[in-house]
Amino acid sequence: MKETTTRVEAFSDGVFAIAITLLILEVKVPHAGPEQHLWTAIAGLWPSYLAFLLSFFVIMVMWVNHHELIRMVEAVDYPFFFANGLVLLTVTIVPFPTAVLAEHLNTPEAGAAVAFYCATFVPNSLSWSLLFYTIHRGNLFKEEVTPEEISRIRGSYAVGPAVYLVATAVAFYQPWLGLAINLALWILWVRLCYHSKTDDAAAEDQRAHRARGGQ
Repeated sequence: MKETTTRVEAFSDGVFAIAITLLILEVKVPHAGPEQHLWTAIAGLWPSYLAFLLSFFVIMVMWVNHHELIRMVEAVDYPFFFANGLVLLTVTIVPFPTAVLAEHLNTPEAGAAVAFYCATFVPNSLSWSLLFYTIHRGNLFKEEVTPEEISRIRGSYAVGPAVYLVATAVAFYQPWLGLAINLALWILWVRLCYHSKTDDAAAEDQRAHRARGGQ
């Protein structure tokens, strides 16, 4: 039995919102004392600021990609709910490795902390591939979604786990390079276009229609 995407979108948006809000809770209030001024203590939290910004960015990217993917779906079914739930599970985990990264980025354990952070996104990327597979196998895509679009997005998802594994391995020896590899992949996904050609053509027709004064 299939149903519309309305409820699953609302629930997913709530989970993304909670996960992204929890990130700021890991930025602790600095404590100044006789030997340290408040501004020095605030500046000393730079690993927390960096970890927060990185994770905020990636969760935002995942939310946008989730929104765009759901726009391509006509209806959802029972397997979809569980595949989508797995994606949300991996999203809610992100605040924990973010806290670990913030705590140890400026210590000798930076390599292990960054490797753990990068490794967290391996199951996340696998869950996205599973969600996409569930949609495709259940014939849940809208009719206007072309095989070329499906192939392109599937290929982008398939790259994720391998890149995260590479970033994890590199991070043990070069923590900043590991983070850079992660960031490069996230920027690539920002540029991942989910819009179908039919949608673009329809939008162009609507703009032309408005330009003619609705006639």
